[in-house]
Amino acid sequence: MEIDRSQQLSVDPLPFARSYQLEALELAIKQNTIVFLDTGSGKTLIAIMLLRSYAYLLRKPSPFIAVFLVPQVVLVSQQAEAVKMHTDLNVGMYCGDMGVDFWDAATWKEEIGKHEVLVMTPAILLAGLRHSFFKLSMIKVLIIDECHHARGKHPYACIMTEFYHRQLSYARSDLPRIFGMTASPIKTKSGDSENSCWQKISELETMMSSKVYTCASESVLAQFIPFSTPKFKFYSHKEIPCTLYDRLAHDLQSLEKKHLRSLKILGLGESAADATGKKIKKIFLALIFCLDELGIWLGLKATQSFSCNESDICNDTDLIPWGKLDVRSQAIVNNFSLAAFDAFASYVPSGPDWSIGDNVEANVDAGLVTSKVACLIESLLEYRDLKDIRCIVFVERVVTAVVLHYLLNELLPKYSSWKSKYIAGNNSGLQSQTRKKQNEIVEEFRQGMVNIIVATSILEEGLDVQSCNLVIRFDPSSTVCSFIQSRGRARMQHSDYILMMKSEDFATRSRLEKYLASGDIMRKASLRHASLPCSPLQSDVNDEEVYYVESTGASVTLNSSVGLIYFYCSRLPSDCYFKPAPRWDEKTRTLHLPKSCPLQKVVVEENINSRIMKQIACLEACKKLHEIGALTDNLVPDIVVEEGTVQECGNKHYIDEQPSYFPPELVGCRPKNSKIMYHCYLIELKQNFGYDVPVHDIMLVMRSKLDSDVGSMNFDLDVDRGSLAVNFKYVGEIHLSPDHVLLCRRFQITLLRVLIDHNLNNLKELLDGDCSGDNIEIDYLLLPASGKDVKSLIDWECITSVDFSCEKFCEYHLNCSLPKGHARCVQTKDGSVCTCMLRNSLVYTPHNGHVYCITGILGLNGNSLLKLRDGRMVTYKKYFQERHGIKLHFDQESLLNGRHLFQLQNYLQRCRKQKEKESGHTTVELPPELCKIIMSPISITTFYSFSFVPSIMHRLESLLMAVNLKKMHLDHCMQNEVIPTIKVLEAITTKKCQESFHLESLETLGDSFLKYAATQQLFKTYQNQHEGVLSVKKEKIISNAALCKFGCDRKLPGFIRNESFDPIKWIIPGDRYQTYALSEELFLSTRKIYVRESRKVKSKTVADVVEALIGAFLSTGGETAALLFMDWMGIKVDFHVTPYERHFQVHAEKLLNVRHLESLLNYSFRDTSLLLEALTHGSYMLPEIPRCYQRLEFLGDAVLDYLVTMHFYHKYPGLSPELLTDMRSASTNNDCYARSAVKFELHKHILHASQELHRHVVETVNNFDKLSSKSTFGWESETTFPKVLGDVIESLAGAILVDSGYNKEIVFESMRPLLEPLITPETVTPHPVKELNELCQARHYNLKEPTKTRNKGMALVTIEVEANGISFKHTATAADKKTAKKIASKEVLKSLKEQIPMK
Repeated sequence: MEIDRSQQLSVDPLPFARSYQLEALELAIKQNTIVFLDTGSGKTLIAIMLLRSYAYLLRKPSPFIAVFLVPQVVLVSQQAEAVKMHTDLNVGMYCGDMGVDFWDAATWKEEIGKHEVLVMTPAILLAGLRHSFFKLSMIKVLIIDECHHARGKHPYACIMTEFYHRQLSYARSDLPRIFGMTASPIKTKSGDSENSCWQKISELETMMSSKVYTCASESVLAQFIPFSTPKFKFYSHKEIPCTLYDRLAHDLQSLEKKHLRSLKILGLGESAADATGKKIKKIFLALIFCLDELGIWLGLKATQSFSCNESDICNDTDLIPWGKLDVRSQAIVNNFSLAAFDAFASYVPSGPDWSIGDNVEANVDAGLVTSKVACLIESLLEYRDLKDIRCIVFVERVVTAVVLHYLLNELLPKYSSWKSKYIAGNNSGLQSQTRKKQNEIVEEFRQGMVNIIVATSILEEGLDVQSCNLVIRFDPSSTVCSFIQSRGRARMQHSDYILMMKSEDFATRSRLEKYLASGDIMRKASLRHASLPCSPLQSDVNDEEVYYVESTGASVTLNSSVGLIYFYCSRLPSDCYFKPAPRWDEKTRTLHLPKSCPLQKVVVEENINSRIMKQIACLEACKKLHEIGALTDNLVPDIVVEEGTVQECGNKHYIDEQPSYFPPELVGCRPKNSKIMYHCYLIELKQNFGYDVPVHDIMLVMRSKLDSDVGSMNFDLDVDRGSLAVNFKYVGEIHLSPDHVLLCRRFQITLLRVLIDHNLNNLKELLDGDCSGDNIEIDYLLLPASGKDVKSLIDWECITSVDFSCEKFCEYHLNCSLPKGHARCVQTKDGSVCTCMLRNSLVYTPHNGHVYCITGILGLNGNSLLKLRDGRMVTYKKYFQERHGIKLHFDQESLLNGRHLFQLQNYLQRCRKQKEKESGHTTVELPPELCKIIMSPISITTFYSFSFVPSIMHRLESLLMAVNLKKMHLDHCMQNEVIPTIKVLEAITTKKCQESFHLESLETLGDSFLKYAATQQLFKTYQNQHEGVLSVKKEKIISNAALCKFGCDRKLPGFIRNESFDPIKWIIPGDRYQTYALSEELFLSTRKIYVRESRKVKSKTVADVVEALIGAFLSTGGETAALLFMDWMGIKVDFHVTPYERHFQVHAEKLLNVRHLESLLNYSFRDTSLLLEALTHGSYMLPEIPRCYQRLEFLGDAVLDYLVTMHFYHKYPGLSPELLTDMRSASTNNDCYARSAVKFELHKHILHASQELHRHVVETVNNFDKLSSKSTFGWESETTFPKVLGDVIESLAGAILVDSGYNKEIVFESMRPLLEPLITPETVTPHPVKELNELCQARHYNLKEPTKTRNKGMALVTIEVEANGISFKHTATAADKKTAKKIASKEVLKSLKEQIPMK
């Protein structure tokens, strides 16, 4: 059926399009079309013009897309770039390397929403259609490159049969336009007659539901594109000398048998032995092939490639790895390759004067190369005069490509500067270069840096290299299609296509001659039948059993069900000893699924076609897995969707610019006329150090009454000379008139502004400004307190010092007593004042812009001598003249003792480094006539006391923020336990604040509790879900991204304290000169908070604070308080006990020594099947045990971590946060648990069926006695323990927890003896990697990026540090990278400590 869209579309050709391209485009717009044109004729350009014609239907926000399918990954970027170059459409590129197999519907929806053309391999589209991520109705154009592959079970054919033809049979009108491209519509191995050709072309047309378009003859295309000239190159086959061949073949056969026998002795597992044996046989056959076809020297090079990772003969691009093997298997394969190398080498001449190719004819006679290889050399050398050669040599096998590239690179430099490389794809389980490497080689070929590529069929299809001028078929093409495509690689004018063949091989010659004629035959057949419509597809496509999901349209067929079941099993939890996979038992017609799968088996009825029995079982398993939710409605494993939502949560953009809140208790607006009631808090200051300046108490006067634990708080300030005790005490209420408030404000602004600035800049404007009004501002008063014996609480005399004036105060000082020898009145900048008014005053000296506290009158005057720094003695009068250009007029008047003001510091800071300079320069001698009095009377004691105010008030502000956060939580739930505000403050204070406390200990505690609470909730709620899904679900609750979101939903970032307090930036109440604006914010429509500013808060900091707050509520209010807080945060968990439903049909006593294990654990199981589950590894496939230990391990890991952390927190209450974290991580890692398992011989009770695990456990047990430490904690181990050993400790803890009704105390009592001796603060050592990182950060050493390699299956890690110009370097070898890095770090640390003294 053809859908006519041509009336809606307009042709959008490119100006340089050729006539036949425009003709093909016209046809493609009207009907589904297959363009059959030679390579290089511009088929892709026709596809692009078709996309341009459809562009108006594709442009966003249109829901429609075009899909461009290519058969090989290497073509994805090439075709995508072509579309981008010639259209303005958004192009997306997709291949398996991007992890698309694990994408969910939401990810694909996002991609489809962003792009208009999607370029991909067909398997991706097929999977997307089956899972209903794509629907055919959303695809307007479907371009299929190299569409001759659309046969059999190829993804092209499956897309057409399962989806296009099925919907075509329902007369759907919204099917995509199909546009196919090929250089040869048939793939036969023999040249066919026209009728035979038509039959195959007709099959392709039917499959593609498209008609073939082609040119009338090659001559039409020849006007536009050059065609290479085919040339036959014959060689006479010459056998390798018979005795030589027989001896070498016999040697290889003996080596193969010897190494296959060694497999049995090693005792490898069945699958490992089988895989290793197959690889040895493959290498043997490849070497025999080289001996037969290529010669002894190339066979030698093949052995080098196979053993390349064991020698330094070749680089990584020459390596031929044979899939992933374990260490011992790989060693056997390498040993065989090396032994084969020795066998070949014994027949190859050696010495400095000999090299291959010096005499090719002699090399052939000696059997070193075959006559076929000699023919290739001869063919290439015929072109040696061609300067800019680009040649592709096509071979059939990967090994041929590798060894010919060796030969050419050794031989060609003797004759030319040509450079050779090889490109090979996947063949017979032998994997070659990465795709990135292949693309690099192609680019080098384009640019002329590489002249010859020896390639397998991977380069036949689609690769666009315009400059290729020679193609040599070393091995003849196996199909017409291969012949045409490889010929088409030569694109240059006057290029050649050389066909190498044996002169005696008449059959091959006849076949190749037919291939040469096949292009015209296929064209004639296509043109003759061009007017016939496509035949309907005759297949059982509509009869094949399909399972549909109605809600999404996802489907699975008999054919696709096997792949889906394998994919589902591949996403189940696994380890290095067990990869879950389905197992088909043909005798019992049963499909067995892994233990972690909620469905254990599917049995097929007897009277079903045996050929499709396994498929039927897999389809039935797919149905059942979907019914129980293990497969989603898109028929993908549930874990794929869970991982997608976790990733989506992690990808959500977090804005790190966050508000900084200010407590409402310190905010207000003053009424203008009425008296105001204030609450008075006496801030008692007590010096715990000796100093010549004492302190006095300060009165905090504020509108709100503080909560009891804040209003009566006490803390210490860290002063350089010792500590200053601060104690708050509520002393009652006071009513102040607006005038009094104004006076107090002027006092505190003047005093604190001068302390902060040490000058009078802007003070006058500030005090003259309007201090009244209804603006919301920071509103509280800080005033000097009077002595204890005075009834009044506030020192009003000191406060009035701000209003000092000469005229006002002189009249009160006519009769005041003065020290003997001092004048009653002295001259100042303000005029004549009484000396007593200067004695305790704040003065300003305009000549230098400084302010001083006057503490007394000196027995010196302007004529007294002053000793200068250079030793000279001058009078003060002369000094001021010389230094400041000031002439003293009253040189007989006594000088004043002026003291510099105190530097404001952050007295909350822990381990402050800056020290006040105590020297002779703290005081100066000042002539009164240079001084202007700012405040009087006011003592230096007041200034010293008020220098602590910013730090005291910052602590109060912080505590009030903690109070407000606590109240917000209490608005949500009433709880009996009242959490101390200081604990909440600790939880919202980061390490950056540099105070005496921070959140790390509480974070560690909260993290362990959160992990346990979430784990047990998921374990109870999802009883049929495997550990993999549970872990991903847990991630959605406890990941940093999730916790950050919970925190932001509750507006936590505004409460977080994440920077060190700077007293210079502290806002003085009532100081309107400081630029700040308070904006009001409402929480839950009732509670008010103020935003003062914005600052950056990292998302991880928010997550850390959430955990720390959980820890704060847990440590003071217990688990109930922590759960209530988590509930408010949006983390819904509970500790209700839910029965654990399982269906074990076997008695534990039959498989385990239950009594011994219960005695060891000091616990008697009510349900011994839990003990059985806890000790069953995934490899143990006994059907009576439907579960392995993974779920219990998931639970036990969390409960042990929580119990150990709580134990340390409560047993060592004074622990530093860093120490608690180190003790926790050193006690709850897999190595510690594994040591405990070996120590108590638990390995003897693990049920498993893995020979590799058995071997690893035996090795571990044998090495256990050699361990330097008997302890079960720390980082001393330099061996890698099997993870399984640590897992069973956790699974046993999980089993006891469930069996005891979630009684954590019982778990700790049972498991603690296994973990003894527990770590203590004295025995803890930090992890070497962590310790080295911290040392390098602290001392600014250069810690280089670790280098990681593998050798003989072992991991090698090199750690290097540059310190003080010296390099410290160590390379460690271990079974895994983690252990190697730990050992290397430990050795580097040791060297550093030995050579560089540690303070």
